[in-house]
Amino acid sequence: MKSSELFETAKTLMPGGVSSPVRAIRPYPFYTAHASGSHLTTVDGPVFIDCCMAYGPLILGHAHPHIRKAIEAQLENGWLYGTPSPLEPAFAKMITGDHAGMDMVRFVSSGSEATMAAIRLARGFTGKKDIVKIEGGFHGAHDAVLVKAGSGATTMGVPDSAGVLADLVAHTRQVPYNDVEALESLLMLHTDVAALIIEPVLGNIGPILPEDNYLQSIREITRAHDVLLIFDEVITGYRLGIGGAQAMYGIKPDLTTLGKIIGGGLPIGAFGGRREIMELVAPQGPVYQAGTFSGNPLSLTAGITTLQWLHDHRTLYRDLDEKTRALEESLDRADNGSFVRLGSMFKWFFCSEPPKNYREVKECDTGSFGRFWKRMLDDGIFLPPSQFETNFLSSAHSDKDLTTIARAYTQCLSE
Repeated sequence: MKSSELFETAKTLMPGGVSSPVRAIRPYPFYTAHASGSHLTTVDGPVFIDCCMAYGPLILGHAHPHIRKAIEAQLENGWLYGTPSPLEPAFAKMITGDHAGMDMVRFVSSGSEATMAAIRLARGFTGKKDIVKIEGGFHGAHDAVLVKAGSGATTMGVPDSAGVLADLVAHTRQVPYNDVEALESLLMLHTDVAALIIEPVLGNIGPILPEDNYLQSIREITRAHDVLLIFDEVITGYRLGIGGAQAMYGIKPDLTTLGKIIGGGLPIGAFGGRREIMELVAPQGPVYQAGTFSGNPLSLTAGITTLQWLHDHRTLYRDLDEKTRALEESLDRADNGSFVRLGSMFKWFFCSEPPKNYREVKECDTGSFGRFWKRMLDDGIFLPPSQFETNFLSSAHSDKDLTTIARAYTQCLSE
């Protein structure tokens, strides 16, 4: 069946015809038949160079042969136990060894689950009720963080989804990214804040980069106000390098959440932090967290293999940075927007200056982006279909791919 036919059937069986809203492309999404390296092949025949990479997890590209072999070997031993496996302490040792602020870690099944548990743990450790998040920051689809952006730093949160009770988000406050004064003012007024949860680099609407000393300042402010600092590195973890954004910027958060890359393309999440905090997690402590698929042996196998590959091929990060730098330099003459990049994360924003926060991102010309996205797809380049999503490169993107991407950017932007 073709994509259009598949979508017509899907709409009768699945809300909106998709399993996640971001996949709802008009008039219908293309359906992928198979993927390899840097390419997606659709059921309709066209092959696209993929700059979405499953929204971040596939830093080594699709169907990496080394990862595939590891998964196949694990399949021979079973794919779900319901008991601990030797893979868990082995993977925990790798992750805690890569993050100075993580003495202990708990594996879960998704990034959303990781952030939900980290927030619960922060409240359990501090005994405080409120949390602070950054406007435009995305921490999954659970109730506490589905708060309408711009609802105000000193007012109660407003639900951003039907079905979320106002009482549940009343304890979630927001401040703009890159605004140290706003955070300081909020914490001076509200003393019942358990934690600030933040993407150190805004990935879901970005990349939006931290200004000089911003992350260092929020670390000092949260510490001064006895507020836990949670770094949500679901996107940036192992994407910006071994140790993620916290290693890149020299920050030691109290708690960290991970996902995406640490699963090697299979579902996973993790949260970890200081020993005295993590020891409160059940069964050792009173903060409950559990899951049937937590520590799934297939996901752990793919994750261990991926992280070991990254450790053994650290020059990969330099190579990816050089690729996005080359792409940026190829677009110097484009004057209808701004190119933002960090490592293998990049985005063209249809606004005159690189945005510094969510409010500036919202000022971008989304109509122009929509037309640009469609032209890029027509030229064989698949980008995330929203102005508010980060693009990614992988180690599988070749020099030929990069030349094709750069040429398509130049032509489509000029149009």
